Amino acid sequence: MGRVLAIDYGRKRCGVAVTDILQIAANGLPTIPSGQLIEFLTDYCSREQVERIVVGLPKTLSGQPSESMRYITPFLNRLRKLMPEMPVEMFDERFTSTIAHREMIAAGVKKKDRQRKELADETAAVIILTDWLNSRRFI
Repeated sequence: MGRVLAIDYGRKRCGVAVTDILQIAANGLPTIPSGQLIEFLTDYCSREQVERIVVGLPKTLSGQPSESMRYITPFLNRLRKLMPEMPVEMFDERFTSTIAHREMIAAGVKKKDRQRKELADETAAVIILTDWLNSRRFI
């Protein structure tokens, strides 16, 4: 079994999370500038055993892909071209930013720290990966 990486893709920066080797829990990794994400992924996957990459799928409330797919699709195409052997999967990310902020409040994170967008992106990636893990446990 290998690790699973999750990405909360954004125009400026991307939240990244990874499971342990047994795929039990998700932990955040440092937020990566979007322009450096492919380099980060190829480097990380060369050092760690990664089984798959899960990318947050932004949807509207009606369930349609959101406008954000305009810049996520080129990233996905490039990733699949550079790492053709790596399974890449999309997973619904609706409300992860809202949930991330609520979780930070519940955890007692100070308001000044909650305003750091990097922390919100990292937390959103952890939520995406945790939700993905939970969805797999019922299969």
